[in-house]
Amino acid sequence: MNKASKKAVCILSGGMDSTLASYIAKKEGYEIIAVHFNYGQRTEKKELQAFRNICNDLQIKEKYEIDIPFFTQIGASALTDNSIDIPINGIEEGVPITYVPFRNGIFLSIASAIAEKEEANALFIGVVEEDSSGYPDCTDEFISKMTNAINQGTKESTKIEIKTPLVHLMKDEIVKKSLELNVPLEHTWSCYQEEESACGVCDSCRLRLNGFEKANSKDPIKYKE
Repeated sequence: MNKASKKAVCILSGGMDSTLASYIAKKEGYEIIAVHFNYGQRTEKKELQAFRNICNDLQIKEKYEIDIPFFTQIGASALTDNSIDIPINGIEEGVPITYVPFRNGIFLSIASAIAEKEEANALFIGVVEEDSSGYPDCTDEFISKMTNAINQGTKESTKIEIKTPLVHLMKDEIVKKSLELNVPLEHTWSCYQEEESACGVCDSCRLRLNGFEKANSKDPIKYKE
């Protein structure tokens, strides 16, 4: 297969993990089709801006911005229901309140439809099992079963491999790998609740800051004092 025909759909939230996964896809010689989801998350505008900046950095020509309004209808997550507070006291036990029901399953299903249409060979998603906040849709086993279901439910000629290059990395390894590949981390956004300056206290900010600290590096984004 020549390089030009090697296509990958990259689910790109604008966060550090999905951005690194997209840079890895580029390094592996894939032509990237970027997919971003606006699903009523608190930092929707900031994440969309991050996605667009990263698409420019990667010189991506083909991109999709998909609206999924129903997550706010069902609520059940602090990310999509403003009546539920974002936890700021450290990582919770079990599945945290920031978990959005079956989000990655839904994202992968939509991205697979796009991959089938675009005749892409791979689908990149920046899930992290070891260092994630305990989300059930970020595990190797889940991705493996989704791959089987997707290939079972698409055309015979459609063969999609779901690639999770970060699944076994810790956050400091993600920071180091990002720096090694010159990923523009200043364009990424991880905060669950703020769009101007990152809060620094939500689970996602804590994981990110801890990763930079362990990697002996300074996070280039702005945080509240």
